[in-house]
Amino acid sequence: MRLLLVAATEPEIAPLLKELKFCGDISPNLRWYEYKGRNIDVLITGVGMVATAVWVTRVITQRNYSPVINAGIAGSFDRTIQIGEVVRVQTDCLPELGAEDGDNFLDIYELGLSGKSDFPFQNGKLTGSEASPFGSLIQLKPVSAITVNKVHGNENNIAEMIARSNPQIESMEGAAFYYACAVADVTGLQVRAVSNYVEKRNRAGWKLTEAIGNLNAELLKYLNQP
Repeated sequence: MRLLLVAATEPEIAPLLKELKFCGDISPNLRWYEYKGRNIDVLITGVGMVATAVWVTRVITQRNYSPVINAGIAGSFDRTIQIGEVVRVQTDCLPELGAEDGDNFLDIYELGLSGKSDFPFQNGKLTGSEASPFGSLIQLKPVSAITVNKVHGNENNIAEMIARSNPQIESMEGAAFYYACAVADVTGLQVRAVSNYVEKRNRAGWKLTEAIGNLNAELLKYLNQP
């Protein structure tokens, strides 16, 4: 089967793409590459949960893939994770899904709209695969993530999210990727490089180039495994 590499934006995986042989466009947003005799399809979904869910579902239900990898950058709540470090997302969730009740937030479980272990969730979480097809990527530090529509940059909101969900990193796509993989019964894994800490917006503290370089080095290491 073919490998599918999913990214929200092309710059996040641009260094890796330079190492691959471009073979052609398959469909909108989906391209075919080769590397050392291996077929690799690359899907660029666009930013956010909606784009990720729709494009990943379309592609993995039309073609056979094993495995499927979501790669990108992330912000970290956890200061023990170094900026530039590449991590493996073990669990992800949707902490914004719910309703406001004055100053309180009620998630979908408190609202009675879903059970915490209703498919594809396990205790409110979506999980990545621990399967052998991911080789060296499984050795990356496992972390818990949240997926959001609006990345955090307000100190009060950051403190509230830490108290409520205690995440280590956040992205805008990860949970949607895991949800689509679970529904399609496809083996998927999410790997992310930390480009910044989650704090009041401070672009001066971001290290995008370093994070993207480290992410792509790990992806290339994976592709070079026997």
